[in-house]
Amino acid sequence: MSTLAPLRLLREPSNASEGNHSNATVGAGGGWCQGLDIPNELFLALGLVSLVENLLVVAAILKNRNLHSPTYYFICCLAVSDMLVSISNLAEMLFMLLLEHGVLVMRPSIVRHMDSVIDTLICSSVVSSLSFLGVIAVDRYITIFYALRYHSIMTLQRAVVTMASVWLASTISSTVLIVYYRSNTILLCLIGFFLFMLVLMLVLYIHMFALARHHLHSISSQQKPPTAHRGGSLKGAVTLTILLGVFFICWGPFFFHLILIVTCPTNPFCTCFFSYFNLFLILIICNSVIDPLIYAFRSQELRRTLREVVTCSW
Repeated sequence: MSTLAPLRLLREPSNASEGNHSNATVGAGGGWCQGLDIPNELFLALGLVSLVENLLVVAAILKNRNLHSPTYYFICCLAVSDMLVSISNLAEMLFMLLLEHGVLVMRPSIVRHMDSVIDTLICSSVVSSLSFLGVIAVDRYITIFYALRYHSIMTLQRAVVTMASVWLASTISSTVLIVYYRSNTILLCLIGFFLFMLVLMLVLYIHMFALARHHLHSISSQQKPPTAHRGGSLKGAVTLTILLGVFFICWGPFFFHLILIVTCPTNPFCTCFFSYFNLFLILIICNSVIDPLIYAFRSQELRRTLREVVTCSW
């Protein structure tokens, strides 16, 4: 798949010449360094599936008043972030195909402007997805450890301010990334943000599962059933842990790709890894496809509302 200007640079570092890349490919292992030839139709199909799924999740949350809570609003924002991934992928694909086949003729200045708009959408979805996963983890942490004070801590007003702040920060940071995309400093900031959010969520989930383990031991010793509220909270922690694992698997290779660009741009094995950039993009889109499935299957209320949305039972 062809990619636009800043994303083309992320495919391979600018200081790696064609000669170095060719030599690296031969020296690092021949055939398996040729990368994967992924058809454009696969990008389009995954993008469309993700777009439809996330639209259904957003519609279900908006439709059901029982889902009008800070937690589900954050999940709704995560679904919108996944929609941005799908929309930007579809827009980029259609834009490049139209240009390549001569159907769309534009001045170079307009093409560059479209480059920036689409890449800003992609980068904004990256930052917002990371941010909302962190926000959801913190929200679930408060639900479990401060259950009695949750509604006074996570008020609707604070939830709205949090969501607005994340979207504003995502837009600003993605714009800066696009403008200064040639700077390794910007890439390091993006990598550092990813690692920070990953560590934050891991710490929160380890603490939550430590509580879950202690809670289960207490239940088994006292022979008492768990309370509905605490049981639901722990189930939510499991759901979000699955989301975190899926996110790490789908986004990890891309960020490892960025780390290699900064640390070893001309190393033969690193340049071999760069040749699989299209695979990393497919994994990113797969993350947007998988997330709605996790919400639907693990939330009975959301699953029921999704069924109503699909059957148009408004």
